[in-house]
Amino acid sequence: MNKRKVGADKESLAATFLEKQGVAILERNYRSRSGEIDLIGREGEYLVFFEVKYRNNADMGHPEEAVGYAKQRQICRVADYYRCVRQLSPRTAVRYDVIAIEGEQMRWVKNAFPHHSR
Repeated sequence: MNKRKVGADKESLAATFLEKQGVAILERNYRSRSGEIDLIGREGEYLVFFEVKYRNNADMGHPEEAVGYAKQRQICRVADYYRCVRQLSPRTAVRYDVIAIEGEQMRWVKNAFPHHSR
């Protein structure tokens, strides 16, 4: 199975998990020139930008550890673009979460990182 197919399958699994937790999924694989955000959802007052990371096992580290500073900045740039295009208020409450899938286990890391300004 190729990596792109595995990634798409894990993102679908994450979206289903989040919907069961009460998150309304607004976008999947949202792209801009700056990059991509795997899932965008609404949980209560928060607009949540999700990065989904999968690892078969922890041999190469835990999945959430793969969301480094450069990836965080990229996600924030795309999130800023999304909010601008959707004409959302700058006061819109946002959060950056990671869905870490390791083997068959899934972890939802809320507030995984802060917003990084330009």
